[in-house]
Amino acid sequence: PALHRLSRHLLARYQKGTRPVRDWRTTTNVAIDLMVYAILSVDEKNQVLTTYIWYRQHWTDEFLKWDPARFDNLTQISLPVESIWVPDILINEFVDVGKSPHVPYVYVSHHGEVQNLKPIQVMTACSLDIYNFPFDVQNCSLTFTSWLHHIRDINLSLWRQPELVKFDRSVFMNQGEWELLYVLSHFQEFSVKSSDSYAEMKFYVVIRRRPLFYTVSLLLPSIFLMVMDIVGFYLPPHSGERVSFKITLLLGYSVFLIIVSDTLPATAVGTPLIGTYFVVCMALLVISLTETILIVRLVHKQDLQPHVPEWVKHLLLERATILLCIRDRKKLIQTRTQSLDTSRQVENNDSTAKPTAYVCEDPRECGAVGGARSALAFTGQTEGSAALQEVLRETMAIRQLLEKREEFRDVAREWLQVGYVLDVLLFRVYLAAVLAYSITLGTLWSVWRDA
Repeated sequence: PALHRLSRHLLARYQKGTRPVRDWRTTTNVAIDLMVYAILSVDEKNQVLTTYIWYRQHWTDEFLKWDPARFDNLTQISLPVESIWVPDILINEFVDVGKSPHVPYVYVSHHGEVQNLKPIQVMTACSLDIYNFPFDVQNCSLTFTSWLHHIRDINLSLWRQPELVKFDRSVFMNQGEWELLYVLSHFQEFSVKSSDSYAEMKFYVVIRRRPLFYTVSLLLPSIFLMVMDIVGFYLPPHSGERVSFKITLLLGYSVFLIIVSDTLPATAVGTPLIGTYFVVCMALLVISLTETILIVRLVHKQDLQPHVPEWVKHLLLERATILLCIRDRKKLIQTRTQSLDTSRQVENNDSTAKPTAYVCEDPRECGAVGGARSALAFTGQTEGSAALQEVLRETMAIRQLLEKREEFRDVAREWLQVGYVLDVLLFRVYLAAVLAYSITLGTLWSVWRDA
C-alpha cells in the first residue's frame, strides 16, 4: 500500500537526532499557535495557574519530502512523533508536569511541512494580584522557547495573525469561575550575560474572575449587618435595648468573619481589599457600640450629675441644633423627656404624699397649716408661739424638698436633651463615614470591573 511504501521510504535513512536541514547555516523556523481551552484552577497561595491549552507547532523538515506521483498521489501522511526530529520547545514558567494526554503522531505533507498538534495541561508560575478580589483580573504569561538551540538554529514565529489569537474564544469553556478576556502575543530575543540569543514567543493570558458568587456570599451579608447597625440608631437611647442590640450585631459579625475566612484567598504577598473592608466594618461596629454606651451613660442617672456646663449648652443645644436643623424639633425633645418625667412622677407623688400625710396626722397641725395666712396676719399677737414657728419650719422644709426635686428634674431634662442632640450628631457623622466608605469602595470596584 502507498502509506506503507511512503513510510518506509521516509524513515529508512532518516536521522532523528540531528536538525533536519541540508545546510547547517539554514535556520529552522518554527511557527507556534495557542488556544486556551479551560482555566482549571488558580492557586493564590502558591501563585500557580493551571490551564488546559491546545498547542500547535509547524516547521519544515527537508528530509521528509516526496513526489506524490510516485505514491498514488498521496500528499499527507501521519508519522510517529518518536521517529522524527521535534524541536525542544518548552514553557519557561513550568512548575509541574500536568496530566496531558499523549498524542503519538504528527502530520507531514509532501513539501516537508510538519504539523504537531497536541493538548497540554499547563501548570505555570504566575504573579497573582488578589488586591482587587473578587473583582480581580490576572495576567499570566506562557513563554515558549528552545531550551538548547539559539536563534541561529531555531527561530520562532506566530502561526496566525496576533488579532486572531487575541480574541479567539472558539474552544474556551466559559462555564467556570474565570472568564477569558484575551490572549496577547509578543516575540522577543533573550540572552544571558552576552551569550547567544534565544528566540522567545510570549503569550499573555488575561483572565477575569466572576464576582457574583462572592458578592452574594461575602458582600451582601456584611452590607445587611451594617444596614441593621444603622437602623439600630433609631432605638430610643434611654430604653437600654440599643446596647444589647448592637452587641448582638457585633457577635454576629464576628461569627460571619470566622465562616468566610476559608473563602478568602490566602497569600503571603498582600491582603485583599475585601479583607480590609471587613476589618473596617468591624471597627465601625465597635465605634457604633461605643457611641451607644456614651449616650446611654448621659441619659441615665442624671440625679448624680451636676448641671450641664454652659459651653456644652452653647455647643450642643444652640450651635449643633442649628447645624443639624433640629431647632424646630424642640417639641420632639420634650416628647422624649416625657417618658423620664412619667417614670419619676410616681416617685414624686409618693414622696410628696408622705409629708402631707405626716402633717395631717394631727388635726391641730392641719388647722395650723390651713390657717397659716391668718396666723401671719396676726403675727404680732402670736409672736411668742413656738408651735407656729415649728409649723413654718416644716413648711419651708417641704418647699425646699420640692424645689430640690424640681431642680433634679431640670438637670435630668437638660442631660437628656444633650444626649439626644449628641446622639443625632454622632449618628449623622457615623452615617456620613459609612456612606463615604461605601461609595469609595464601590467606585474602586466599579473602575476595576470595567477596566
